Amino acid sequence: MCAIAGVIDWKNIGEHPFEIYEAMLSTMRRRGPDQCDQYVNGPAALLHARLSVVDLDNGRQPMEAWQGNEHFIIVYNGELYNTDEVRAELIGHGHHFTSRSDTEVLLHAYMAWGQDCLSKLNGIFAFAVWEEEAQRLFIARDRMGVKPFFYAVRGDTFIFASELKTLLTHPLVEPIIDNAGIADIMLMGPGRTPGCGVFKDVHELMPSYCGLVDRSSIRTWSYWSTEDQPHIDTFDQTADKVRWLVLDSIERQLVSDVPLCSLLSGGLDSSILSAVASRRLKDLGKDFSTFSVDYESNDQYFTAGHFQPESDNKYINIMKQELGCTHHTIMLKSEDVAAALIDAVHARDLPGMSDVDSSLLLFCREIKKHATVALSGECADEIFGGYPWFRDKDLREKDGFPWAQSTSYRAEFLRPEWSSQIDAAAYVDDRYQSTLAATSALEGLSPEERRMKEMIHLNEKWFMQTLLDRKDRMSMYSGLEVRVPFCDHRIAEYLYRIPWEMKEYHGHEKGLLRYAMRGLLPDKVLWRKKSPYPKTHHPIYRETVSKMLQDVLDDSSSPLLQLADEDKLRELLATDRSVPWYGQLMTTPQTIAYMVQVNTWMKDYGVRIQ
Repeated sequence: MCAIAGVIDWKNIGEHPFEIYEAMLSTMRRRGPDQCDQYVNGPAALLHARLSVVDLDNGRQPMEAWQGNEHFIIVYNGELYNTDEVRAELIGHGHHFTSRSDTEVLLHAYMAWGQDCLSKLNGIFAFAVWEEEAQRLFIARDRMGVKPFFYAVRGDTFIFASELKTLLTHPLVEPIIDNAGIADIMLMGPGRTPGCGVFKDVHELMPSYCGLVDRSSIRTWSYWSTEDQPHIDTFDQTADKVRWLVLDSIERQLVSDVPLCSLLSGGLDSSILSAVASRRLKDLGKDFSTFSVDYESNDQYFTAGHFQPESDNKYINIMKQELGCTHHTIMLKSEDVAAALIDAVHARDLPGMSDVDSSLLLFCREIKKHATVALSGECADEIFGGYPWFRDKDLREKDGFPWAQSTSYRAEFLRPEWSSQIDAAAYVDDRYQSTLAATSALEGLSPEERRMKEMIHLNEKWFMQTLLDRKDRMSMYSGLEVRVPFCDHRIAEYLYRIPWEMKEYHGHEKGLLRYAMRGLLPDKVLWRKKSPYPKTHHPIYRETVSKMLQDVLDDSSSPLLQLADEDKLRELLATDRSVPWYGQLMTTPQTIAYMVQVNTWMKDYGVRIQ
């Protein structure tokens, strides 16, 4: 994994501000600590910082290649999981390779097939290819949105980067937010409107999109989407296909020339990954480790609830015995999780999922001491329908995003001058309705089946993107590459058209996946009730974040007070609201922490309101 950036300046061709490029590169070194370089010629500057994972000696970027008189240069962040197949096809077309690097394969794939190369790729990626003779830039992002790509257009200049911090280092991109940015932070956050970079006129290339940038225009378009189709397989055929797809995806993602591990929570998804990876690597004579996270005194303060019915520890212990591999438990202090809220903002460049972010950041920091690549179970719940809101009939049938049924509550926090300008309900509903309208569904479906297609589509386009943002930024802040095998586009394509009755086999969340994986895991783990990412339950966490927010309120210059109503913030400190701010985990302590993160973001990034 890596960081990429670039500047295409059509006005000042050949006049390159190298000090700006160096400043941009300096923001990229956490993602790419092993090697930094740049290609600069004509209107184009391409920047790259590398985290070496495969072919450590020969994968340097920017990478160049020639085809006749045509000169191509690529910067690429990601991983191809079908490198060998694509390389073999290209060799058949007369291409020659000097390395095992997937970067070289991707560059030659673009040289051979242009934008059509995207249909041949299985992987996670964000990349840009500069065509020197044609004087144009091709940009692309993976189908599911695992790897980030932000960009801004300022006059005759096109600027792109893996992260917002790198864009903001360029003097043409200022940390300004307008009403749309305010609304995304206060009404949607930590989610984001698809394609929105929150800062004014900053965009994100959406998942499954590509584009061309030349002197006259910037055009982007979608090259892939999940489409509903008739499902003709029997249940057992479906389960067999699911098992094959999942196992194939995991095994493809075990390629690495550096130590590899997995994140093990004792839940279904992480246990599947760990079991397959452990056994496969043992067969190859390689070491494999698993990592779990816990919090000091959580056994004392944990209280079972609707979303978290029991602690993970007993299931982690079952899997430790089952796998027989080296296991590490990373124990976090609640005070450290609160303190890391600041670093989490700097990692995401935006307010995030409060301690759900900061704990993951600390967790990844410790994992990096042992490994460079990790497997994680993100996206299974969105694709297989695992969240509680998929089966809560009342919540499922309500209009609005099921993980954030709190628009009116959120709107109360806006200062009067913003609430008078922003119609909160309309802002949220517009995004909800436009997403529903884009749902692919066959004619003649029952109302329930159509609604479940909408639910899957909503989750993949919104909630999943928030979690992928979280996993990418928190892990790459320590130079740890995290792979997400369930986020394979082939799995998403196949699962999308499977009827809900099959997915919810015998009333179990992700019942189809559980049935498909029979024999792989102990039954106690295979059929355990879903439990989300663990969080701290220690009361000192709320005490700590409350003190942090109180300090913000006591300082009249705090930028949070430009957005949020002070009385409502003080009321937040004094109350306990049972309805989550976002998702399953962001209850009152996390809402307090989110407000602290908003203040940190505005202050540290010099955010101005326009």
